Amino acid sequence: MKAVVYRGPRSVAVEEVPDPRVQAPTDALIRITTTNICGSDLHMYEGRTNVEEGKVLGHENTGIVEEVGPGVDRIRVGDRVSVPFNIACGTCRNCQTGWTSFCLRANPTEGMDGAAYGYANMGPYDGGQAEYLRVPWADVNLLRLPEGTEHENDFTMLSDVFPTGWHGVELSGFQVGDRVAVFGGGPVGLMAAHSAVIRGASQVFLVDEEPDRLRLAESIGATAVDFSAGDPVQQLLEATGGRGVDRGVEAVGYQAHDPSGEEHPELVLDNLVQAVRATGGIGVVGVYNPSDPGASTDLAKEGRIPFQYGQFFTKGQSMGTGQAPVKRYNRQLRDLIVAGRARPSFIVSHELPLDQAPEGYARFDAREDGWTKVLLHPAA
Repeated sequence: MKAVVYRGPRSVAVEEVPDPRVQAPTDALIRITTTNICGSDLHMYEGRTNVEEGKVLGHENTGIVEEVGPGVDRIRVGDRVSVPFNIACGTCRNCQTGWTSFCLRANPTEGMDGAAYGYANMGPYDGGQAEYLRVPWADVNLLRLPEGTEHENDFTMLSDVFPTGWHGVELSGFQVGDRVAVFGGGPVGLMAAHSAVIRGASQVFLVDEEPDRLRLAESIGATAVDFSAGDPVQQLLEATGGRGVDRGVEAVGYQAHDPSGEEHPELVLDNLVQAVRATGGIGVVGVYNPSDPGASTDLAKEGRIPFQYGQFFTKGQSMGTGQAPVKRYNRQLRDLIVAGRARPSFIVSHELPLDQAPEGYARFDAREDGWTKVLLHPAA
């Protein structure tokens, strides 16, 4: 089959690789209909992780079940399904308490709880930027979707970015009527803003500098804050009468940078501590790694990110972090899409055949205007 394979910093290739097969009784094979390029894929693409050459990439996957193992009794051949990026066994302590993003059994990598498809340190699993994908523990992991092709571009956001944006709002301690500031206007940040609007925020701000992202934020009723036009903290304080926002979402991660492009991994955390009111909450879903050899400071290279913890403590703020347990949210988010209450496909800018994945990666990574979310269709 054809698949997108990592070949080194800023180099991916579409190559012929062995077809996946059922390896365990609880496996399923999925024919991929849509697979997305995620912002976190760019960490690998840019050479900022230790992902191995030859890895098949892709953790945002939607498709049709082609084959199931003899131990699968809920999922059927022909089902249209969303594949959460988390790979969960369903029976360990963390899975049983709803934290499928920290499964204790799926990832054999030492020191890592939680597994995913096609990603550095997240286990030996190939990704779904390919024609087919093997899904372990299929009954646990797969979400059935309505038959047909309706809402395809909305449903493909259920594997990661929509639940992750929702999780960022949840981690912040959000309550109806809160003012929310989302830092980062990539797909996850835009999904966090969309989630806050759906959940009843009184006002949602989205902080970024890219005009296309800011326009998309405004299209869903959020207030755009351009950090290249001035200090975003001051802009938020002025917009809230000096009170600050009630909740903040960090959707940038360890490659946060100032308007000149210089990296400051603590920048967004510091801004949120200043912009969120006393006793308010912060949800962090931007990626921070245990180590980052390419970081701008010696501490950050060791995964140590010094931020304004003293002010954070003094203000009595709370913070939640970590990857989203997709299964906690994806059924409800699917139903919001079907009911017309959610439209996560508003971020989609390009749909490409699999063969054009290298171009999609390069242009998305370059932040070219208008390249906000790229979907790949292997059958195209």
